[in-house]
Amino acid sequence: MNKILLDTNIILDIALERREFFEKSKELMLTINKLSIPSYITATTVTDIYYILKKSKGHQLTISFLKNLFDFIDIAGVNKEIIVSALDSELTDFEDGVQTECASQNDINIIITRNIADFKKSKLEIFTPSEFISQFS
Repeated sequence: MNKILLDTNIILDIALERREFFEKSKELMLTINKLSIPSYITATTVTDIYYILKKSKGHQLTISFLKNLFDFIDIAGVNKEIIVSALDSELTDFEDGVQTECASQNDINIIITRNIADFKKSKLEIFTPSEFISQFS
């Protein structure tokens, strides 16, 4: 199985227990874990999660969530080359550009997101959690 990159929204759906998305994102994580698929988030996603989650859960719960997440999700580094490539990317959302370039430069072929439209110009395989679960479980 190829490596996958999880979009920020998937992790936040779990962390914030977003009603309409939580169950599917949780099922996705269980599927990934069951199939032992190498899974990543970008280093920039970590800072985004911390910033957003800290506002509602506080520092200690946010730190605990992130440390637990790192037990089964790896972090793909972001460097100058990735940032410059993202700036030159055809994707209109910079964060999505960073994630796409980071995935490409780390031999990650799949991105899982709720917002497929944001990644239309990406050359990677893009799945929603439901699509990924249906195809790979």
